[in-house]
Amino acid sequence: MRPLTDHTPKPLLQVKGKRLIEYHLQALAAAGITEVVINYGWLGQQIPAALGDGSRYGISIHYSPEPSEALETGGGITQALPLLGEEPFIVVNGDLFTDYPFARLIEAPASSAHLVLVDNPQHHPQGDFVLQAGQITDYGGRSGAEQLTYSGIARFDPTFFDSGRSGRFPLAPMLFDAVDRGILSGEQYRGQWSDVGTPERLEILQ
Repeated sequence: MRPLTDHTPKPLLQVKGKRLIEYHLQALAAAGITEVVINYGWLGQQIPAALGDGSRYGISIHYSPEPSEALETGGGITQALPLLGEEPFIVVNGDLFTDYPFARLIEAPASSAHLVLVDNPQHHPQGDFVLQAGQITDYGGRSGAEQLTYSGIARFDPTFFDSGRSGRFPLAPMLFDAVDRGILSGEQYRGQWSDVGTPERLEILQ
């Protein structure tokens, strides 16, 4: 996203006059979510300065700053666990643009992890996971079945992160292991979704 992110973290980039992360906060509040934890790294101190305590969005925001070395998704979630409590929680990447209705995750089937998948975007044609009857059954193209792309939206039970691992580590290997153990559920979303990963994609949204 450079040069845009040389001075601004991606969640604070604007689409139609509103920050990307503000769309999430308003959608979460509309779904009845009242407590949000924001994990931040690069230039992240700008995020609490911009969003405050969340009261203007009808929610309460807590912050989980990463150390100077980025923790990746798995490490970032694990570090934030003390703030997330003992009930299942929703994860959404801060640099997405979507109209996904988060209330669907509150009503999703109980499982240790539940992923929202989308049609493969042009920049990721191979996809990530195979979805069959609400269960994610394969990944990495091993079976040859058509794959969908992980949207960056999910619901997790805290026990999913009970490995005791800490520090920097990615989420993907944990998801692959959950597929192999048959404990990863999922759904396909066909509404609006964009991974705002380049200035060109941001311009298309504008």
